[in-house]
Amino acid sequence: MYQIMRDIACRPWQTLLLSLLFCLQVFVLGASPAAATSLYEMPSLAAGSSTWVVDEGEVLSRLTEGNLSEQLSQLADTTGQEVRLVTIHRLDYGETVETFAEKLFESWYPTADAQTNQALLVLDTVTNNAALHTGVETKSILPDDLATSVVSETLMAPLRDGNRYNQAFLDASDRLVAVLSGEPDPGPPEIVVTEQAESTFASREETEESKGISTIWVIGLLLAATIIPMATYYFYQGFS
Repeated sequence: MYQIMRDIACRPWQTLLLSLLFCLQVFVLGASPAAATSLYEMPSLAAGSSTWVVDEGEVLSRLTEGNLSEQLSQLADTTGQEVRLVTIHRLDYGETVETFAEKLFESWYPTADAQTNQALLVLDTVTNNAALHTGVETKSILPDDLATSVVSETLMAPLRDGNRYNQAFLDASDRLVAVLSGEPDPGPPEIVVTEQAESTFASREETEESKGISTIWVIGLLLAATIIPMATYYFYQGFS
């Protein structure tokens, strides 16, 4: 009899513990993050490969991939300059898109001869940070300041305007192909600034604050739902 009563008395605490763990998982920890894209998970490519687009971030349509591949293939055939476009989803801890791009560049093109006419544009779709790595010959045509402009202006403009990944890569490819083909640099896109009416939607900070308050309410209700029956049980036990 004593064992049964002890099990009954312990059960509310078990319920409370499980409820709190569930709350923490759902409202505090949230869903498990997607696994980072590892360098070793990338396909093995080499100079002269017929693969021009590697969309590990899964943000490009098949039509866009086809158009980009055709354009970059023609560039390689006419100029010998090879450009490859890569999207990834999330970086390993401590990794940056610049270090990832550099390691991938050296993995795909391990020798100086293989690297000389190569350009590799990498975008992390979680942060929308990008890097453009080039070989020696390509850099003589596409200097660092122009490469920076391609990344920070041409590629980023459509991303700032609603994460339009397809348009971003099409624009970046157009500019890279023009420059590497010896044509005049078309330059970055013109940014049209429009006045926006005051937003009636909650800001990110307001949303996070509301989420925190909701979490407190849920935890409080779970505590009440667990403690009140337990207190009632002990109350009646005291009078029995």
